[in-house]
Amino acid sequence: MKICFPVNENKGFGSLVHGHFGSARRFLIYDTEANAFEEYHNPDRRHLHGACQPFRALGGRKMDAVIVGGIGSGALSGLNRSGLRVYRAEGTTVAQNLASFREGALREITIEEICAGHGHGCGQGHGP
Repeated sequence: MKICFPVNENKGFGSLVHGHFGSARRFLIYDTEANAFEEYHNPDRRHLHGACQPFRALGGRKMDAVIVGGIGSGALSGLNRSGLRVYRAEGTTVAQNLASFREGALREITIEEICAGHGHGCGQGHGP
């Protein structure tokens, strides 16, 4: 399974999960089978509010889930349409959220829980 974590700085398992999918500087994609990370810089980071292109941001990489502090409606809808499930980060680090995910303790983000815009403190337990 491949799980995407939007982050600003790559510190592996110690990376802080970012508070908003579209404005994260990079994505860490953790492969549970290989026990390895792939880092990808977000080329869509400076998009206008509401114009996030999640598949451009992810560079077409295949994954199974996203764990993030918050996400806008367009990105959430696009990811969900492609079969990706998006979960709300509850801990601050990748390691904490990965452990919670494995325990089945993370809630899937619904359209009713989306962010209103970049930097508006959406989500909880996420980094800057």
